[in-house]
Order: sequence, then structure tokens, then C-alpha cells
Amino acid sequence: MDYKTSGVDIEKGRAFVEHLKIMAPKIGGFNGLMEIPSGYEKPVLVSGADGVGTKINICRIAFDYTTIGQDLVAMCVNDVICSGAKPLYFLDYISTKQIDSHVSDIVYGINEGCKISQMELLGGETAEHYRATDYDLAGFCTGIVEKNEIVDGSNIRTGDVVIGIESSGLHSNGYTLINDMLGRHKIFYKELPHLLTPTKIYSPLVQLLLDEVPILGMSHITGGGIPENLPRCLPEGLTVNVDYNSWERPEIFDKIQKAGDITEEEMRNVFNLGIGFCLVVPPDVVEYTQKLISKQYMKSWVIGVVE
Repeated sequence: MDYKTSGVDIEKGRAFVEHLKIMAPKIGGFNGLMEIPSGYEKPVLVSGADGVGTKINICRIAFDYTTIGQDLVAMCVNDVICSGAKPLYFLDYISTKQIDSHVSDIVYGINEGCKISQMELLGGETAEHYRATDYDLAGFCTGIVEKNEIVDGSNIRTGDVVIGIESSGLHSNGYTLINDMLGRHKIFYKELPHLLTPTKIYSPLVQLLLDEVPILGMSHITGGGIPENLPRCLPEGLTVNVDYNSWERPEIFDKIQKAGDITEEEMRNVFNLGIGFCLVVPPDVVEYTQKLISKQYMKSWVIGVVE
């Protein structure tokens, strides 16, 4: 017996690494190195880890793995930037039965996500698990922020305004429910191809806004929707009465709700409903902030006021 007949092809693995080096030249050693950028007096590193959950199942149905890597990057980066951090580098972990073209497509998407986020794909691990039945992904992101510029919500006060920024669809949340609906033939992928639309990456926009307006708090709207995620950036004792009629809900959410006979409360607690990221700003900069968002070709709405 040998390793190959047991399920792991070492030569194919080496060839895969060489292929990765073309996309991300810093990959290949036992670790990844990066100097802390100059210009910081008291730099603070901010890290996050996440995955794409069961959205990977949609890739199998669509036979398209080219965008799921961007989802992986987005889920990590969009968390890290909530503190005001600038993304520095990204690491990935991919588990697969064997290295194939789909793994290359996944890494391609990861690399594209890193380009959008303006950070380095520094390394990762691709593990061949002979008994694996599907691909599994995890991502790890590190950013940097000046200590006195950390956005932690502590300066939020009554009367400050919450701006909701459009999502690109479901992002990477709620797919356990989606997969259940697909299995029960309540919905069909061919009628809802937007289920595979990758998660929007907000870091370039946030970096621009941080240079222009006082952002008091930020929230990435992921699993749990607005009810669970928006309060995470608010000081104790403050709340926001969100107006769910203040923005244009994408049609895909209405189709899902109708097909599954899902209550409005459940929809709000599972999906982002068209709002992927929230900012809390003083009332006097709302108009200017929305103008800057619009110039980056994104829609935004005032969805509530801090009480």
C-alpha cells in the first residue's frame, strides 16, 4: 500500500501548491510573514474567523464554486472592519476528499475577495480527508487600527442615526433553511440563481468613510439578522426601533417568505432582508455619509434612530 491508494495524492498536492503561488506569491512556506505597516503610534491587531456554512451546498447544485471563496473572505473581513480596522491579511482552511478543480475555483474566489478587500492572501491549509463527503471552508482575517481610533460604540448617544447599507442578497446566512426548502421542493435553484450571489465586501467603503465622517458604531448583519447584530454595537441601555419599511426589500426575500410560508418575525431573525451592514453616525453627517455611499454605487437608507 501507499499514500496515494489510501486516498492522498502527494504529487497532485505539490502541483496544486505551485498553482496557488501564481495567484498568491507569498503562499508556500511553513508560515506567512508580514511587517506591521509604518505610521501607527499604538497599533492594535484585530482578528476574526468564520465560514460559509451550508451555502456550499448551493455550489454543488449549481456546479459552480468560483464565488464561494469571496463569501468566505467577506464573512471574516466584514466582522473585522466593525472596529475600524484596515484588513491586512487572510488565511484559509479547506477540507476536501481530494484536490480537484473545484478546490482551485474556491481558492480563486478567495484570492478575488482578498483583492477587493485590499489585503494579502498570506497562506492556508488544504487538507485531503479521504472520508469527507463535501468541502468545508474556514477563514481567518487580521486587520489593524490605531488604538485611539477603535470604533467600539462607546460614543453612541440618544439621537444618533442608523444607516443601513444594501446587501447583495442573502450573503452567507439562512442557508440551512434554504437547503431544507430546496429539499422539500418549496423553491428551486433554477428559479432563484441569486442564491449563489457572493457576499458584499464592505471594507473599501468603510475605509473611505472613516477618513471622511465620524462613525460611532458598525454592525455586520449576519446570522440572527438585524435584531441580533445591530444591538452588538450599542452601549448598554440604548436601543434602536428599526423601521423595516424604510428600505427596498429585495424580491428574493419575498419569494422565499411566500414559498415557505415563513412568518415576518422569523424572516427578520434569519435573513438580512437587504441590509448587509449598518453604521451609526451623528445626525448632522447623515446626508453627507449617504452621499459618499452613493458615490461608491451602493444604496443606503436611514433605518432607525438611537433611543
